[in-house]
Amino acid sequence: QVQLVESGGGLVQAGASLRLSCVASGTIFSINDMAWYRQGPGKQRDLIARISNDYSTDYVDGAKDRFTISRDNAKNTVYLQMNSLKSEDTGVYVCNAEVQKDISPRLWQFWGQGTQVTVSS
Repeated sequence: QVQLVESGGGLVQAGASLRLSCVASGTIFSINDMAWYRQGPGKQRDLIARISNDYSTDYVDGAKDRFTISRDNAKNTVYLQMNSLKSEDTGVYVCNAEVQKDISPRLWQFWGQGTQVTVSS
């Protein structure tokens, strides 16, 4: 199986920065896209940013000016640098990965448990 473990969340004041990490481990042949989602209190899980295995990135509106997604393929890790945090950024940040587990081209979707980010105003 494949596990995704996020870290780096916490309680910060508005205007602060955080860097989230997500490490994938287990039966991995390669990882295609990796992404970060946010689930706010009482809200659905929304995509923030996605990065392909050749490092091309895609952001939702409003995220690119403060957030930066990156990855280290050698470490099977994806990062989310978050700057100038606002109270509305509060939520559980969840990592997603499309994993190829063997030479078969099939891709499997995996999710982490999430890391809590709380921004106080």
